[in-house]
Amino acid sequence: MNIKPLLIGLGLGITILSGCSDDLNLVGSTIQPDGDQMPVYVDTFQMQATTLPMDSVYARTTNGLLGEFYDPLYGNVKSDYICQFYCPDDFKFQQKPINGQIDSVEFNIIYQNGAWVGDSLAPMRVQIYEINKEPERDFYTNFDPLEYCDMQKSLGMQTYTAYDNSVPDSVRYAVNSQGDSTYIPTITIRMPKDFGQKFYDESVNNPGTFSSQENFNKFFQGLYVTNTYGSGNILQISYSSISIYYKYSLKGSQGQDSTARASETFNVTKEVLQLNRFKNTDLTPLLQPNDSITYLKTPAGVYTQLTIPAKDIVERIGDRVINNIPLTIKALPQEDWQWALSAPANLLLLPKDSLATFFVNNKIEDSKTAFRASYNSSSRSYSFGNVSNLMQEHIKNNPDKDMVLLLVPVERITAQNDSYWGNSQPYTTAINNYLLPSGVKLLKTEDATRIIITTTDYK
Repeated sequence: MNIKPLLIGLGLGITILSGCSDDLNLVGSTIQPDGDQMPVYVDTFQMQATTLPMDSVYARTTNGLLGEFYDPLYGNVKSDYICQFYCPDDFKFQQKPINGQIDSVEFNIIYQNGAWVGDSLAPMRVQIYEINKEPERDFYTNFDPLEYCDMQKSLGMQTYTAYDNSVPDSVRYAVNSQGDSTYIPTITIRMPKDFGQKFYDESVNNPGTFSSQENFNKFFQGLYVTNTYGSGNILQISYSSISIYYKYSLKGSQGQDSTARASETFNVTKEVLQLNRFKNTDLTPLLQPNDSITYLKTPAGVYTQLTIPAKDIVERIGDRVINNIPLTIKALPQEDWQWALSAPANLLLLPKDSLATFFVNNKIEDSKTAFRASYNSSSRSYSFGNVSNLMQEHIKNNPDKDMVLLLVPVERITAQNDSYWGNSQPYTTAINNYLLPSGVKLLKTEDATRIIITTTDYK
Protein backbone atom coordinates (compact mmCIF):
# COMPACT_ATOMS: atom_id res chain seq x y z
CA MET A 1 0.00 0.00 0.00
CA ASN A 2 1.17 3.59 -0.61
CA ILE A 3 1.18 6.21 2.12
CA LYS A 4 1.46 9.94 1.45
CA PRO A 5 1.98 12.06 4.58
CA LEU A 6 0.84 15.65 4.07
CA LEU A 7 0.67 18.81 6.17
CA ILE A 8 -2.38 20.91 6.92
CA GLY A 9 -2.06 24.61 7.87
CA LEU A 10 -4.76 25.59 10.33
CA GLY A 11 -5.18 29.17 9.24
CA LEU A 12 -4.59 28.86 5.52
CA GLY A 13 -6.56 25.78 4.46
CA ILE A 14 -5.00 22.59 3.11
CA THR A 15 -1.82 22.70 1.09
CA ILE A 16 -0.48 19.48 -0.39
CA LEU A 17 3.22 19.76 -0.96
CA SER A 18 4.43 16.18 -1.12
CA GLY A 19 4.26 13.63 -3.87
CA CYS A 20 3.45 9.95 -3.60
CA SER A 21 5.76 8.41 -1.04
CA ASP A 22 6.09 5.18 0.87
CA ASP A 23 7.86 6.67 3.91
CA LEU A 24 6.40 8.57 6.83
CA ASN A 25 8.70 11.60 6.72
CA LEU A 26 6.57 14.71 7.05
CA VAL A 27 7.13 17.17 4.22
CA GLY A 28 5.35 20.54 4.35
CA SER A 29 5.34 24.28 4.62
CA THR A 30 7.85 26.07 6.79
CA ILE A 31 5.65 29.18 6.87
CA GLN A 32 3.35 27.84 9.60
CA PRO A 33 4.64 27.54 13.18
CA ASP A 34 5.28 23.94 14.22
CA GLY A 35 2.34 23.99 16.61
CA ASP A 36 -0.11 24.81 13.82
CA GLN A 37 0.78 21.84 11.66
CA MET A 38 -1.22 18.58 11.60
CA PRO A 39 0.00 15.61 9.58
CA VAL A 40 -2.45 14.25 7.02
CA TYR A 41 -1.92 10.70 5.73
CA VAL A 42 -3.10 9.15 2.49
CA ASP A 43 -3.21 5.34 2.44
CA THR A 44 -4.07 3.10 -0.48
CA PHE A 45 -5.85 -0.26 -0.20
CA GLN A 46 -7.51 -2.72 -2.56
CA MET A 47 -11.09 -3.88 -2.25
CA GLN A 48 -12.43 -7.12 -3.71
CA ALA A 49 -15.52 -7.36 -5.94
CA THR A 50 -17.64 -10.45 -6.61
CA THR A 51 -20.87 -11.19 -8.49
CA LEU A 52 -23.47 -13.02 -6.40
CA PRO A 53 -26.96 -14.34 -7.24
CA MET A 54 -30.10 -12.80 -5.78
CA ASP A 55 -32.55 -15.43 -4.63
CA SER A 56 -35.31 -12.83 -4.32
CA VAL A 57 -35.93 -9.19 -3.43
CA TYR A 58 -38.46 -7.43 -1.23
CA ALA A 59 -41.15 -5.83 -3.40
CA ARG A 60 -44.16 -4.33 -1.63
CA THR A 61 -46.03 -2.60 -4.44
CA THR A 62 -49.33 -2.49 -6.32
CA ASN A 63 -47.45 -2.35 -9.64
CA GLY A 64 -47.17 -5.79 -11.18
CA LEU A 65 -44.72 -6.85 -13.84
CA LEU A 66 -45.85 -9.21 -16.56
CA GLY A 67 -44.06 -10.92 -19.39
CA GLU A 68 -40.81 -12.55 -20.37
CA PHE A 69 -37.64 -11.05 -21.78
CA TYR A 70 -34.38 -12.53 -23.07
CA ASP A 71 -31.07 -10.71 -23.33
CA PRO A 72 -28.05 -12.38 -25.00
CA LEU A 73 -25.75 -11.38 -22.12
CA TYR A 74 -27.98 -11.22 -19.06
CA GLY A 75 -30.18 -14.21 -19.82
CA ASN A 76 -33.92 -14.71 -19.46
CA VAL A 77 -36.31 -13.31 -16.88
CA LYS A 78 -39.99 -14.09 -16.45
CA SER A 79 -42.29 -11.85 -14.41
CA ASP A 80 -45.79 -12.53 -13.11
CA TYR A 81 -47.82 -11.78 -10.00
CA ILE A 82 -50.46 -12.84 -7.48
CA CYS A 83 -53.01 -10.21 -6.50
CA GLN A 84 -55.90 -9.84 -4.10
CA PHE A 85 -58.79 -7.40 -4.58
CA TYR A 86 -60.12 -4.67 -2.36
CA CYS A 87 -63.69 -5.03 -1.10
CA PRO A 88 -65.35 -2.02 0.61
CA ASP A 89 -66.92 -2.90 3.94
CA ASP A 90 -70.57 -3.98 3.60
CA PHE A 91 -70.34 -4.08 -0.19
CA LYS A 92 -73.59 -4.61 -2.11
CA PHE A 93 -74.46 -4.68 -5.78
CA GLN A 94 -75.74 -1.23 -6.71
CA GLN A 95 -78.73 -2.67 -8.56
CA LYS A 96 -80.59 -5.95 -8.78
CA PRO A 97 -79.67 -7.81 -11.99
CA ILE A 98 -82.60 -8.80 -14.21
CA ASN A 99 -83.60 -12.33 -13.21
CA GLY A 100 -80.62 -12.30 -10.85
CA GLN A 101 -78.30 -13.04 -13.77
CA ILE A 102 -74.83 -11.68 -14.52
CA ASP A 103 -74.03 -10.83 -18.16
CA SER A 104 -70.23 -10.98 -18.32
CA VAL A 105 -66.98 -10.66 -16.38
CA GLU A 106 -63.67 -9.06 -17.38
CA PHE A 107 -60.23 -8.94 -15.87
CA ASN A 108 -58.40 -5.77 -16.89
CA ILE A 109 -54.65 -5.14 -16.86
CA ILE A 110 -53.90 -1.41 -17.11
CA TYR A 111 -50.49 0.08 -17.90
CA GLN A 112 -49.05 3.36 -19.15
CA ASN A 113 -48.18 3.97 -22.79
CA GLY A 114 -44.50 3.08 -23.14
CA ALA A 115 -44.28 1.32 -19.75
CA TRP A 116 -42.44 -1.75 -21.00
CA VAL A 117 -38.99 -3.15 -21.71
CA GLY A 118 -38.25 -5.00 -24.93
CA ASP A 119 -40.05 -5.47 -28.25
CA SER A 120 -43.40 -3.70 -28.04
CA LEU A 121 -44.73 -5.64 -31.05
CA ALA A 122 -43.80 -9.13 -29.85
CA PRO A 123 -46.91 -11.35 -29.52
CA MET A 124 -47.49 -12.34 -25.90
CA ARG A 125 -50.18 -14.27 -24.07
CA VAL A 126 -51.43 -13.71 -20.54
CA GLN A 127 -53.35 -16.35 -18.59
CA ILE A 128 -55.08 -16.12 -15.21
CA TYR A 129 -55.79 -18.68 -12.50
CA GLU A 130 -57.76 -18.47 -9.27
CA ILE A 131 -55.63 -19.06 -6.21
CA ASN A 132 -57.00 -21.35 -3.52
CA LYS A 133 -54.73 -20.38 -0.66
CA GLU A 134 -54.25 -16.94 0.85
CA PRO A 135 -50.63 -15.93 0.16
CA GLU A 136 -48.06 -15.08 2.80
CA ARG A 137 -47.51 -11.38 3.39
CA ASP A 138 -43.73 -11.48 3.09
CA PHE A 139 -43.52 -9.63 -0.27
CA TYR A 140 -40.48 -11.57 -1.51
CA THR A 141 -40.31 -12.43 -5.18
CA ASN A 142 -39.58 -16.17 -5.18
CA PHE A 143 -42.99 -17.68 -4.40
CA ASP A 144 -44.02 -20.94 -6.07
CA PRO A 145 -47.36 -20.52 -7.90
CA LEU A 146 -48.02 -24.27 -7.63
CA GLU A 147 -48.50 -23.75 -3.90
CA TYR A 148 -51.41 -21.42 -4.52
CA CYS A 149 -53.40 -22.55 -7.54
CA ASP A 150 -54.36 -25.41 -9.84
CA MET A 151 -52.55 -24.69 -13.09
CA GLN A 152 -54.97 -26.99 -14.95
CA LYS A 153 -57.93 -24.64 -14.34
CA SER A 154 -57.52 -21.39 -16.26
CA LEU A 155 -60.03 -18.58 -15.83
CA GLY A 156 -59.12 -17.00 -19.16
CA MET A 157 -56.36 -15.97 -21.53
CA GLN A 158 -55.63 -13.22 -24.03
CA THR A 159 -52.98 -12.64 -26.68
CA TYR A 160 -51.65 -9.08 -26.86
CA THR A 161 -48.83 -6.81 -27.94
CA ALA A 162 -47.57 -4.06 -25.65
CA TYR A 163 -48.09 -1.52 -28.44
CA ASP A 164 -51.56 -2.08 -29.89
CA ASN A 165 -51.43 -1.25 -33.60
CA SER A 166 -55.23 -1.34 -33.83
CA VAL A 167 -55.49 1.89 -31.81
CA PRO A 168 -55.55 4.95 -34.13
CA ASP A 169 -53.21 7.86 -33.40
CA SER A 170 -56.21 10.13 -32.82
CA VAL A 171 -57.04 7.97 -29.79
CA ARG A 172 -53.51 7.12 -28.68
CA TYR A 173 -52.37 10.75 -28.48
CA ALA A 174 -55.63 12.38 -27.38
CA VAL A 175 -55.41 14.68 -24.34
CA ASN A 176 -57.91 16.38 -22.06
CA SER A 177 -58.23 20.09 -21.34
CA GLN A 178 -55.33 19.87 -18.85
CA GLY A 179 -53.08 18.29 -21.47
CA ASP A 180 -53.11 14.84 -19.86
CA SER A 181 -53.35 11.76 -22.04
CA THR A 182 -56.79 10.16 -22.14
CA TYR A 183 -55.61 6.90 -23.70
CA ILE A 184 -55.05 4.08 -21.21
CA PRO A 185 -53.57 0.87 -22.67
CA THR A 186 -55.52 -2.10 -21.31
CA ILE A 187 -55.41 -5.86 -21.76
CA THR A 188 -58.91 -7.29 -21.28
CA ILE A 189 -59.45 -10.97 -20.49
CA ARG A 190 -62.96 -12.41 -20.66
CA MET A 191 -63.70 -14.55 -17.62
CA PRO A 192 -66.43 -17.21 -17.19
CA LYS A 193 -69.83 -15.71 -16.49
CA ASP A 194 -70.38 -18.10 -13.59
CA PHE A 195 -67.40 -16.50 -11.83
CA GLY A 196 -69.36 -13.24 -11.56
CA GLN A 197 -72.57 -15.13 -10.82
CA LYS A 198 -70.88 -16.65 -7.79
CA PHE A 199 -70.17 -13.14 -6.48
CA TYR A 200 -73.77 -11.97 -6.89
CA ASP A 201 -75.29 -15.12 -5.39
CA GLU A 202 -72.94 -14.84 -2.40
CA SER A 203 -73.96 -11.21 -1.85
CA VAL A 204 -77.61 -12.28 -1.66
CA ASN A 205 -77.23 -15.50 0.31
CA ASN A 206 -74.32 -14.59 2.60
CA PRO A 207 -73.97 -10.79 2.80
CA GLY A 208 -71.56 -11.17 5.73
CA THR A 209 -68.94 -12.33 3.23
CA PHE A 210 -68.69 -8.73 2.04
CA SER A 211 -68.80 -7.11 5.48
CA SER A 212 -65.00 -6.92 5.77
CA GLN A 213 -61.84 -7.46 3.76
CA GLU A 214 -60.93 -10.42 5.95
CA ASN A 215 -64.21 -12.20 5.21
CA PHE A 216 -63.97 -11.38 1.51
CA ASN A 217 -60.46 -12.85 1.32
CA LYS A 218 -61.76 -16.13 2.71
CA PHE A 219 -64.36 -16.23 -0.06
CA PHE A 220 -62.03 -15.14 -2.87
CA GLN A 221 -58.27 -15.40 -2.27
CA GLY A 222 -57.25 -13.71 -5.54
CA LEU A 223 -55.70 -14.40 -8.95
CA TYR A 224 -52.38 -15.54 -10.34
CA VAL A 225 -51.53 -13.59 -13.52
CA THR A 226 -48.81 -15.07 -15.72
CA ASN A 227 -47.31 -15.11 -19.19
CA THR A 228 -47.74 -18.43 -21.04
CA TYR A 229 -46.45 -17.49 -24.49
CA GLY A 230 -43.84 -15.14 -25.92
CA SER A 231 -40.44 -13.89 -24.77
CA GLY A 232 -40.29 -10.36 -26.08
CA ASN A 233 -41.13 -7.81 -23.39
CA ILE A 234 -42.12 -7.10 -19.81
CA LEU A 235 -44.96 -4.73 -18.96
CA GLN A 236 -45.03 -2.53 -15.88
CA ILE A 237 -48.62 -2.80 -14.71
CA SER A 238 -50.24 0.25 -13.10
CA TYR A 239 -53.14 -1.69 -11.61
CA SER A 240 -55.47 -4.64 -12.17
CA SER A 241 -59.22 -4.99 -11.72
CA ILE A 242 -62.21 -7.32 -12.10
CA SER A 243 -65.45 -5.90 -13.54
CA ILE A 244 -68.79 -7.74 -13.29
CA TYR A 245 -71.42 -6.52 -15.79
CA TYR A 246 -75.20 -6.95 -15.60
CA LYS A 247 -78.48 -5.40 -16.75
CA TYR A 248 -81.18 -4.04 -14.47
CA SER A 249 -84.68 -2.62 -14.89
CA LEU A 250 -85.70 0.97 -14.25
CA LYS A 251 -88.62 3.27 -14.91
CA GLY A 252 -88.34 5.90 -17.63
CA SER A 253 -89.45 9.51 -17.29
CA GLN A 254 -92.89 8.57 -18.65
CA GLY A 255 -93.24 5.57 -16.35
CA GLN A 256 -92.24 3.08 -19.03
CA ASP A 257 -90.02 0.11 -18.28
CA SER A 258 -86.48 0.28 -19.63
CA THR A 259 -83.19 -1.54 -19.25
CA ALA A 260 -79.82 -0.15 -18.19
CA ARG A 261 -76.37 -1.66 -17.77
CA ALA A 262 -74.23 -1.50 -14.63
CA SER A 263 -71.00 -2.98 -13.37
CA GLU A 264 -69.27 -3.72 -10.08
CA THR A 265 -65.49 -3.39 -9.96
CA PHE A 266 -62.93 -4.83 -7.56
CA ASN A 267 -59.46 -3.28 -7.77
CA VAL A 268 -55.98 -4.19 -6.63
CA THR A 269 -55.08 -1.43 -4.16
CA LYS A 270 -52.51 -0.76 -1.46
CA GLU A 271 -54.94 -2.14 1.14
CA VAL A 272 -54.58 -5.66 -0.23
CA LEU A 273 -51.74 -7.98 -1.11
CA GLN A 274 -49.86 -8.17 -4.38
CA LEU A 275 -46.84 -10.44 -4.82
CA ASN A 276 -44.50 -10.15 -7.78
CA ARG A 277 -42.50 -13.17 -8.90
CA PHE A 278 -39.28 -13.10 -10.94
CA LYS A 279 -37.65 -16.20 -12.36
CA ASN A 280 -34.19 -15.73 -13.87
CA THR A 281 -32.44 -18.34 -16.00
CA ASP A 282 -29.13 -18.41 -17.92
CA LEU A 283 -27.28 -16.58 -15.12
CA THR A 284 -24.30 -18.98 -15.08
CA PRO A 285 -22.06 -16.85 -17.37
CA LEU A 286 -22.51 -13.87 -15.05
CA LEU A 287 -21.42 -15.89 -12.02
CA GLN A 288 -18.22 -17.34 -13.48
CA PRO A 289 -14.96 -16.10 -11.87
CA ASN A 290 -13.82 -12.97 -13.66
CA ASP A 291 -10.71 -10.86 -13.00
CA SER A 292 -11.92 -7.71 -14.70
CA ILE A 293 -15.70 -7.23 -14.28
CA THR A 294 -18.67 -7.94 -12.06
CA TYR A 295 -22.35 -7.67 -13.00
CA LEU A 296 -25.63 -6.22 -11.88
CA LYS A 297 -28.90 -7.55 -13.28
CA THR A 298 -32.47 -6.78 -12.27
CA PRO A 299 -35.04 -7.81 -11.29
CA ALA A 300 -33.73 -10.27 -8.67
CA GLY A 301 -30.87 -11.43 -10.88
CA VAL A 302 -27.34 -10.75 -9.61
CA TYR A 303 -25.70 -8.05 -7.50
CA THR A 304 -22.10 -7.07 -6.74
CA GLN A 305 -20.46 -7.59 -3.35
CA LEU A 306 -17.56 -5.37 -2.28
CA THR A 307 -15.13 -6.42 0.44
CA ILE A 308 -13.03 -3.60 1.91
CA PRO A 309 -10.04 -4.71 4.07
CA ALA A 310 -11.16 -2.96 7.24
CA LYS A 311 -8.83 -5.05 9.42
CA ASP A 312 -5.80 -3.88 7.46
CA ILE A 313 -7.11 -0.33 7.52
CA VAL A 314 -7.49 -0.36 11.32
CA GLU A 315 -3.99 -1.80 11.72
CA ARG A 316 -2.48 0.86 9.44
CA ILE A 317 -4.27 4.02 10.61
CA GLY A 318 -4.38 3.23 14.33
CA ASP A 319 -6.18 6.01 16.17
CA ARG A 320 -5.94 8.55 13.36
CA VAL A 321 -9.21 10.18 12.33
CA ILE A 322 -10.67 9.18 8.96
CA ASN A 323 -11.46 12.29 6.91
CA ASN A 324 -12.25 11.06 3.43
CA ILE A 325 -12.88 7.83 1.52
CA PRO A 326 -14.10 8.73 -1.96
CA LEU A 327 -15.80 5.80 -3.66
CA THR A 328 -16.65 5.71 -7.36
CA ILE A 329 -17.72 2.56 -9.18
CA LYS A 330 -16.86 2.52 -12.87
CA ALA A 331 -18.80 0.70 -15.57
CA LEU A 332 -18.15 -0.56 -19.08
CA PRO A 333 -20.21 0.65 -22.07
CA GLN A 334 -23.67 -0.84 -22.52
CA GLU A 335 -24.31 -3.35 -25.31
CA ASP A 336 -25.42 -1.97 -28.66
CA TRP A 337 -27.78 -4.68 -29.86
CA GLN A 338 -31.50 -4.14 -30.29
CA TRP A 339 -33.42 -3.82 -27.00
CA ALA A 340 -30.19 -3.93 -25.00
CA LEU A 341 -30.72 -3.41 -21.28
CA SER A 342 -30.00 -0.03 -19.71
CA ALA A 343 -27.82 0.50 -16.66
CA PRO A 344 -29.87 0.96 -13.47
CA ALA A 345 -30.33 4.66 -12.74
CA ASN A 346 -29.56 4.38 -9.02
CA LEU A 347 -27.42 2.11 -6.86
CA LEU A 348 -27.61 1.68 -3.12
CA LEU A 349 -24.42 0.93 -1.16
CA LEU A 350 -25.03 -0.67 2.22
CA PRO A 351 -23.58 -3.33 4.56
CA LYS A 352 -24.53 -6.84 3.53
CA ASP A 353 -26.00 -7.69 6.92
CA SER A 354 -28.45 -4.77 6.76
CA LEU A 355 -30.04 -5.77 3.44
CA ALA A 356 -32.70 -7.95 5.09
CA THR A 357 -34.16 -5.05 7.06
CA PHE A 358 -33.46 -2.01 4.88
CA PHE A 359 -36.41 -2.34 2.48
CA VAL A 360 -38.73 -4.04 4.96
CA ASN A 361 -38.36 -1.05 7.31
CA ASN A 362 -38.81 1.51 4.50
CA LYS A 363 -35.40 3.09 5.05
CA ILE A 364 -33.72 5.59 2.76
CA GLU A 365 -30.10 6.61 2.25
CA ASP A 366 -28.67 8.45 5.25
CA SER A 367 -25.03 8.94 4.12
CA LYS A 368 -23.97 7.09 7.26
CA THR A 369 -24.94 3.45 6.89
CA ALA A 370 -26.45 3.61 3.39
CA PHE A 371 -25.36 5.66 0.38
CA ARG A 372 -27.04 6.21 -2.99
CA ALA A 373 -25.42 7.10 -6.31
CA SER A 374 -26.95 7.98 -9.68
CA TYR A 375 -25.55 6.65 -12.94
CA ASN A 376 -23.46 9.18 -14.85
CA SER A 377 -23.74 8.18 -18.50
CA SER A 378 -20.93 10.48 -19.68
CA SER A 379 -18.34 9.08 -17.27
CA ARG A 380 -20.06 5.67 -17.00
CA SER A 381 -19.80 5.66 -13.23
CA TYR A 382 -21.63 5.72 -9.92
CA SER A 383 -20.09 8.18 -7.45
CA PHE A 384 -21.00 7.69 -3.79
CA GLY A 385 -18.90 10.60 -2.57
CA ASN A 386 -17.20 10.38 0.82
CA VAL A 387 -18.14 7.10 2.54
CA SER A 388 -15.93 7.64 5.60
CA ASN A 389 -19.02 7.56 7.85
CA LEU A 390 -19.68 4.01 6.71
CA MET A 391 -16.13 2.93 7.56
CA GLN A 392 -16.19 4.68 10.94
CA GLU A 393 -19.48 2.98 11.82
CA HIS A 394 -18.04 -0.39 10.84
CA ILE A 395 -14.81 0.08 12.81
CA LYS A 396 -16.81 1.10 15.87
CA ASN A 397 -18.96 -2.06 15.75
CA ASN A 398 -16.72 -4.64 14.03
CA PRO A 399 -13.05 -3.64 14.23
CA ASP A 400 -11.85 -7.22 13.73
CA LYS A 401 -13.82 -7.89 10.54
CA ASP A 402 -13.50 -6.75 6.95
CA MET A 403 -16.37 -4.61 5.70
CA VAL A 404 -18.68 -6.44 3.29
CA LEU A 405 -20.94 -4.18 1.24
CA LEU A 406 -23.54 -4.70 -1.46
CA LEU A 407 -24.35 -2.69 -4.56
CA VAL A 408 -28.11 -2.97 -5.08
CA PRO A 409 -30.06 -1.36 -7.97
CA VAL A 410 -32.91 0.72 -6.57
CA GLU A 411 -35.80 2.93 -7.57
CA ARG A 412 -35.71 6.36 -5.96
CA ILE A 413 -39.00 8.13 -5.18
CA THR A 414 -38.60 11.87 -4.71
CA ALA A 415 -40.45 15.03 -3.76
CA GLN A 416 -39.45 18.67 -4.23
CA ASN A 417 -38.16 20.83 -1.41
CA ASP A 418 -38.56 24.54 -2.16
CA SER A 419 -35.92 26.69 -0.50
CA TYR A 420 -36.27 30.26 0.80
CA TRP A 421 -34.60 31.52 -2.40
CA GLY A 422 -37.09 29.77 -4.66
CA ASN A 423 -34.80 26.93 -5.69
CA SER A 424 -36.40 23.50 -5.94
CA GLN A 425 -34.33 20.50 -4.88
CA PRO A 426 -35.47 16.87 -5.00
CA TYR A 427 -35.21 14.78 -1.87
CA THR A 428 -35.73 11.07 -1.33
CA THR A 429 -39.06 9.94 0.09
CA ALA A 430 -38.67 6.20 -0.57
CA ILE A 431 -36.15 3.66 -1.83
CA ASN A 432 -37.38 0.41 -3.40
CA ASN A 433 -35.71 -2.50 -5.11
CA TYR A 434 -35.56 -1.81 -8.85
CA LEU A 435 -37.95 -4.22 -10.54
CA LEU A 436 -37.63 -3.48 -14.27
CA PRO A 437 -35.05 -5.35 -16.38
CA SER A 438 -31.64 -3.64 -16.33
CA GLY A 439 -28.02 -4.67 -16.46
CA VAL A 440 -24.52 -3.22 -16.24
CA LYS A 441 -20.91 -4.46 -16.17
CA LEU A 442 -18.78 -2.98 -13.39
CA LEU A 443 -14.99 -2.76 -13.57
CA LYS A 444 -13.00 -4.65 -10.95
CA THR A 445 -9.47 -4.08 -12.26
CA GLU A 446 -6.71 -3.03 -9.85
CA ASP A 447 -7.17 0.64 -10.70
CA ALA A 448 -10.97 0.45 -10.43
CA THR A 449 -10.94 -1.23 -7.01
CA ARG A 450 -8.30 0.97 -5.38
CA ILE A 451 -9.43 2.64 -2.14
CA ILE A 452 -7.70 5.84 -1.05
CA ILE A 453 -8.19 6.85 2.60
CA THR A 454 -7.24 10.25 3.99
CA THR A 455 -6.65 10.44 7.75
CA THR A 456 -5.43 13.08 10.18
CA ASP A 457 -3.37 12.70 13.34
CA TYR A 458 -4.68 15.27 15.82
CA LYS A 459 -2.12 14.44 18.50
